[in-house]
Amino acid sequence: MLLVDDGYPPPAQGTSWQELGELARCRSLPVLRLEARDGQAAAETSTARERGFVALKTIAAYRGGLDRVPVHVVAALEANEATGDPLPVQVHTGFGDSDLHLWRSDPSYLKPLIERFRDTTFVLLHCYPFVREAGWLAHVYGNVFFDLSLTIPHVARPAEALREALELAPISKLLYASDAARTPELYLLAARWWRDALAEVVANEHDARLVMRENALTLYRL
Repeated sequence: MLLVDDGYPPPAQGTSWQELGELARCRSLPVLRLEARDGQAAAETSTARERGFVALKTIAAYRGGLDRVPVHVVAALEANEATGDPLPVQVHTGFGDSDLHLWRSDPSYLKPLIERFRDTTFVLLHCYPFVREAGWLAHVYGNVFFDLSLTIPHVARPAEALREALELAPISKLLYASDAARTPELYLLAARWWRDALAEVVANEHDARLVMRENALTLYRL
């Protein structure tokens, strides 16, 4: 099963989430990127679950930083929680492309939003080099989960990143993800290196299955 951000690349430049599932011969489900909707983000969020979306996503870290989340994203969070059955919200944190100010992508800046929207589950994506900060947030807030997508497969020491993630966070809060895009081999490499790192760090197969599968099934109601 694939969960696919529907906002990148633009529709005319990439493969749709539906076609990606067909090519991979598996079920594919969309994630609604708020920045692709701008002024319509709140309106689209209010009906997103009914239209088949399994999560929302924001790249506010690229649009000024997590220390000043744009108004339209906050409005979308309000609309999402007002539904009474809010979708999980994925948030880009940590490293990325060159147009990102790294220090403004520290997930610790999300603390006020996490406390304001307590009925919303936040999923912190990527996280490097703020892996410990993300783990701390997942440790102290019940509505925070995180992954190491992009971190694995791109960092040189995936097992070390995994150890940092689990220093504080419970195993039930960490999710497998690849953030694979553009390069098909990244799907394979991410899966392989995640498995290798888990085999080195995690003591038993049950806990590894939580990270690789079960936590996501529960969080996204799959």
